Amino acid sequence: MKRPSQHLAELNVGRLIAPTDDPRVADFMNALDRVNGLGKRMPGFVWMMEGSGEPGTGNTENAVNGDPQFVANMTVWESVETLEHFVWNTVHRQFYERRQEWFEVLGKMHFVMWWVPQGYQPTLDEALDRLEHLQTHGDSDHAFGWAYLKQATQWRDRACGIAAE
Repeated sequence: MKRPSQHLAELNVGRLIAPTDDPRVADFMNALDRVNGLGKRMPGFVWMMEGSGEPGTGNTENAVNGDPQFVANMTVWESVETLEHFVWNTVHRQFYERRQEWFEVLGKMHFVMWWVPQGYQPTLDEALDRLEHLQTHGDSDHAFGWAYLKQATQWRDRACGIAAE
């Protein structure tokens, strides 16, 4: 349960269907700066894990398990509502709805959220541990998905199932 002095951290991982310089993922790669830039300007945005800063690379240098096609995005938000607004009510939604064009189906949870103290910036290793905990134990105060949050409603309206979270 959230305390007033906490923010919401989230990690989303995926494996691209091709290397980042492949034309099959060009639409995704070309949109990263636009979508990430929008996120950083949204009310309630707190922090984002960054890559090299090179245009068009987003966070894709943050490869998971040494696999350059297995990429991670991690952000921190003031609240569930501010993250939910960005995910479902901005251009981000258009790219989310096209994710199957660029990402492999992983067959297990690849999205996790958890509460962090205000001012805290989680590490990728910590976030991956939270994801593993969620995959192993299900939703808990330690690691959870959208369904765990009573105040999150928009994911239900978007027919976001467990495999697609």
